[in-house]
Amino acid sequence: MDKSTTEHVFVESLPDLIEPSEYAAHACGGLVRLKVMVTPDGVEILGDAMRPASVEELLAALSGGPVEQMLCG
Repeated sequence: MDKSTTEHVFVESLPDLIEPSEYAAHACGGLVRLKVMVTPDGVEILGDAMRPASVEELLAALSGGPVEQMLCG
């Protein structure tokens, strides 16, 4: 799905998959972590990255539905 056609839904909060204690070990900012869950409605993918563009591109490539996003994280 093209990023320009991805529906973004802004939510109040999302769980963190990367802890602040991990930042120093990944100084270049390349850490991306995903959690995949099977739900009654289908598959949910939760992504967290030190650089938001990394996870946004990945989720846009995988997703066929809306991407929930926080305004600040």
